[in-house]
Amino acid sequence: RYKSMVTPRRAAVAIACCWIVSFLVGLTPMFGWNNLNKMRRTQELNSSHTEFVITCQFETVISMEYMVYFNFFVWVLPPLLLMLLIYLEVFNLIRKQLNKKVSSSSNDPQKYYGKELKIAKSLALVLFLFALSWLPLHVLNCITLFCPSCQTPHILTYIAIFLTHGNSAMNPIVYAFRIKKFRTAFLQIWNQYFCCKTNKNATSTTTAETGN
Repeated sequence: RYKSMVTPRRAAVAIACCWIVSFLVGLTPMFGWNNLNKMRRTQELNSSHTEFVITCQFETVISMEYMVYFNFFVWVLPPLLLMLLIYLEVFNLIRKQLNKKVSSSSNDPQKYYGKELKIAKSLALVLFLFALSWLPLHVLNCITLFCPSCQTPHILTYIAIFLTHGNSAMNPIVYAFRIKKFRTAFLQIWNQYFCCKTNKNATSTTTAETGN
């Protein structure tokens, strides 16, 4: 049913929805859920007449309520747990199918499910890298919110933020090394747009059509 359900149009709509939701969730602090008013009230209570200056540090500017309750507990943890359960079920089903096919000594289905297992492992690796990259920052945010007296070194916060940004660079590498179709597509994009090399198959097809 995959080819009938996952059409190019539906895939494009799903990708667009993901980007729109990501923008809305990520830009929520710019819409007002931040520490600006809190910092202004603190300055007024201190009766300071000096110019209002904001220290541009992550924990100073970003509201921890937003990061923990909204970002982590709504948009990170539930999808992560859901994907974990889905992959466990996928691996369980593939294992059952492989055991059946091995017992029946049928090579083609075994090859198919072996390929499916390899792809599932690749996507599970992406999920693992996502958890490894994002959980440290959210754990530090939880410590900051629920234990105000606890002091976490700034260097740990910076490393955690760097990991979250680095996760976006990990996925294409994992896809390219683990899944052949992604690797072929990446090489084609690289050759066409960065190395200015034309696709030989496309060129020969175009030449043949022109000749006809």
